[in-house]
Amino acid sequence: MTVSVRMNPLLENELELAAKRQGVSKSQFIVDAVERALGRKDPYQLLQQVREEFAGLRTAAVPMHESGVSKAASPSTSERLRSKLKSQHDADTRDWLQYQAAKASPGARKSAP
Repeated sequence: MTVSVRMNPLLENELELAAKRQGVSKSQFIVDAVERALGRKDPYQLLQQVREEFAGLRTAAVPMHESGVSKAASPSTSERLRSKLKSQHDADTRDWLQYQAAKASPGARKSAP
């Protein structure tokens, strides 16, 4: 069945953006909203169903090391990641220090004509 709805263009724009964020069409977004308004779709009940279905999977998940890195990840992977993050941090720090030095130097300021 087809239903036409007139709405403010700003509201329609909001509708389009919200539907895009959820990855659904405008029609599906509206249908979901109507189902929730009529009590046919209870988000809390859906959350409970998902939790029940996936409760067993939580215990089967890969355990995490106390550092927050999965034990399944090889030491070389975590070491490479740490090294990459450290080098990026060092480069950012160097850039910041160079910027501060250039800003503080007398030649950096131009005198007004």
